Amino acid sequence: MSSASWSLVEFASQLLERDDREAVLGDLSEAGESAWRGLLGVLGLALRRQTFLWKSWKPWFAGLVVALPSSYLLVAVSASVTATFQRVILHRMPAWHSPTGNEGFLLLACHVFLLIAWSWTVGFVVGSVSRGSVWISVALCTALVFFCAPAFMAGYLCKISLTLFFVPAIWGAVQGIRIGQIKLWAALTLAMTITVLMIAAWSHAALWIPNWLLVLPPWYLVAMTWRRGGAKNGAASGLTSGSVA
Repeated sequence: MSSASWSLVEFASQLLERDDREAVLGDLSEAGESAWRGLLGVLGLALRRQTFLWKSWKPWFAGLVVALPSSYLLVAVSASVTATFQRVILHRMPAWHSPTGNEGFLLLACHVFLLIAWSWTVGFVVGSVSRGSVWISVALCTALVFFCAPAFMAGYLCKISLTLFFVPAIWGAVQGIRIGQIKLWAALTLAMTITVLMIAAWSHAALWIPNWLLVLPPWYLVAMTWRRGGAKNGAASGLTSGSVA
């Protein structure tokens, strides 16, 4: 195969897990397959892997239950933070506005922190629950932003302002894929901090009622970490008991 054709096959192999990718590329190199046959083989294997993944509940949960509804809420939060920043910091009144109650610098800082924390947690949950289908969740989020854009563009908010949650969400997804789990104390601290700040924003009439749904991913992360920790402790206890016996 030519270097250009081989590069195309290598690019397509990124759809595979690392172990599968190395094995497939090694087999293709040894067999001397043509670029076309190699590309079809890689894409076919990737499709079969994705089909197998979607037989589980995890991709459906990550994409449709967590990523999609959370992205809709985070788009609105991103727009609200942008509009509030214009009013509080730049002293401008955007055409699209959503007053957040008793606005001020502290309340704006609270919303910025919540936007980052919500986004990171949603990304982490999606990445840790279904690593192989993260790209589907990213595609759903991107499509949703463009679907929602006309409603906010009418108020002269730039499209970039609707994607403020992308960077922390992607960061969280990468962390979820890489480590899969955080310490229980870290998950609990994150969930409690988010909850307290949401209550504070609510008390100042600065929290949209549907945004309470965004408290679920942090506490799901706590429950998931707690369950995995309990399972590990149970397995360790079983091994200890077996060795003593």
